[in-house]
Amino acid sequence: MAVVIPHSLFTDFDVDLFKAGKHYRLYDKFGSHLTTVDGVKGTYFAVWAPSAKHVSVIGDFNYWIEGEHQLYVRWDESGIWEGFIPGVEQGSAYKYKIQSHNNDIKTEKADPYGRRCEHPPNTASIVWEDDYKWGDKNWLKKRKKHNAINAPFSVYEVHLGSWKKHIEEGRFLSYVEMADELVSYVKEMNFTHVELMPVMEYPYDPSWGYQLTGYYAPTSRFGYPEEFKLLVDKLHQNDIGIILDWVPSHFPEDAHGLGFFDGSHLYEHPDRRKGYHQDWKSLIFNYGRNEVKSFLISNAIFWMDQYHADGLRVDAVASMLFLDYSREEGEWEPNIYGGRENLEAVAFLKEFNEAIYSSFPDVQTIAEESTAFPMVSKPTFLGGLGFGMKWMMGWMHDTLQYFAKEPIYRQHHQNDITFSMAYAFTENFMLPLSHDEVVYGKQSILGRMPGDEWQRFANLRLLYSYMFTHPGTKLLFQGAEFAQSSEWNFQQSLDWHLLQYDYHKGVQEVIKDLNKLYRKEPALYEKQFSAEGFEWIEYNDSENSTLIFIRKGEKEQDNLIVACNMTPVPRENYRIGLPKKGKLKEIFNSDLKKFGGSGQYRNKLFSSEKIDAQYRGQSAEISIPPLGMVVFKYQKASK
Repeated sequence: MAVVIPHSLFTDFDVDLFKAGKHYRLYDKFGSHLTTVDGVKGTYFAVWAPSAKHVSVIGDFNYWIEGEHQLYVRWDESGIWEGFIPGVEQGSAYKYKIQSHNNDIKTEKADPYGRRCEHPPNTASIVWEDDYKWGDKNWLKKRKKHNAINAPFSVYEVHLGSWKKHIEEGRFLSYVEMADELVSYVKEMNFTHVELMPVMEYPYDPSWGYQLTGYYAPTSRFGYPEEFKLLVDKLHQNDIGIILDWVPSHFPEDAHGLGFFDGSHLYEHPDRRKGYHQDWKSLIFNYGRNEVKSFLISNAIFWMDQYHADGLRVDAVASMLFLDYSREEGEWEPNIYGGRENLEAVAFLKEFNEAIYSSFPDVQTIAEESTAFPMVSKPTFLGGLGFGMKWMMGWMHDTLQYFAKEPIYRQHHQNDITFSMAYAFTENFMLPLSHDEVVYGKQSILGRMPGDEWQRFANLRLLYSYMFTHPGTKLLFQGAEFAQSSEWNFQQSLDWHLLQYDYHKGVQEVIKDLNKLYRKEPALYEKQFSAEGFEWIEYNDSENSTLIFIRKGEKEQDNLIVACNMTPVPRENYRIGLPKKGKLKEIFNSDLKKFGGSGQYRNKLFSSEKIDAQYRGQSAEISIPPLGMVVFKYQKASK
């Protein structure tokens, strides 16, 4: 048998923290680490497998022969197997061959803490450490301001495998190419952040990355780990934040993955009612097991620490919170209080958020949570889950349903478009038009818009304009910003050729200007999570399908008046009540010619009149374009 030298990176304190579920930097201990022992270079390996009888490291350095390099089990009953193998170098492929006490089952597993994986369909881990030199020091110093909840937060959601193709070679772009093309595009479009659908290693392309096997490794599809760091670095150097999609809710049953890892239900809950997700045919983590909590929270910290992520969007939170999620009666068991909440998952999410914000107070965690579970984005000390933001799924559903209706019928559905304001400030909401809304027969966002070609594009411009002036942060999926015609296909590039057409180019220009407006006007972001930042002027005029409201900043002089016309009939000489006397200037109009609009319904500088309207003593007559929105701002009084 080849030499394995007893060696450990674990102190007794490390082990105690791990067993207590309080070790949040396990990636410094577990996995493979290049090191030198007694003057000999090699690699230290450590893996958690408490039900194992034997654990061997197999790889290209020992011809994948079991037993050549057997690890030592620690004496402290932690279930940690470890050892130093001389001569194993950077780039060596390896797996753990685990023989279980349970019926002598043998499995070959990738390293749960592996920093790099082979390119799928190959499944081995690769010994890897990089010495990337970061250049984002200035961003890290100031990102607290950029990531604050009272700052503009406009997110461009990207699937790296389908954003753009290298035309000559017929392949998708690499991390290095993305560091050039994606970064320059996002900057041109004026988004503040990019959100990447899961970049952690995954075996199955049609999962879009949501079935993870390599939690600590950026996917090798697009390059090396340090090349992904380059992408993050370039975003930061251009003042763009990066949010990573993170999936602690479930994992696949692939033979090389976490499932039945050491011949036992190690990472997954042993009760299939809590440990198996029927919708996704995947396993669910055992949130009550301390070592599993440490694995997951360490993983979240890892992407902040090692890859300088500015936040995590946590996938499928609702599926974690409820024991009866997507289950029929008899397929789930109530908690100890007789309720449907998964108390262990609730405790885990609170601990996760506390750990993230205590280590990185200048980042954000964002919950994709589709139910009315209370206080998702409220601090844990107040009884909340502790997330920074939550996706506003109700707004998304109601708004898309409303805009899909022919304008003539919208007068009967005024409440659908105004209802979001009844609960808009119960959470720190992000307004999402995500990848989930443009797949599985739902059509593209443009495809849902009714009417002839002009009306469809005018509707889309109006939808986006309404979205960017509605309270809350924003998220838009790739392609929606230039009115992608077809549904999203993860195997194909976006239809960039559409930008040769004026209407598509016009929508792109709208998004550029809306992002610019959002970033420039404090009234749109300073109080975006507070009822103090919003006031209705008119929401009852269903006959004309108009909405008039005020967005408010810290200073009254920053306040904006927003007017929306949800029909193709222009509203000329339309009187609106105003909060005070003064002169107003149109600062945004979705009907401009450069956007593909008519350009005929502009509002020149005008003064308020002492005429009652909408219970206000000051008012003015304005023009609201067909299927359009205009934004006004009071002008400073001249001295």
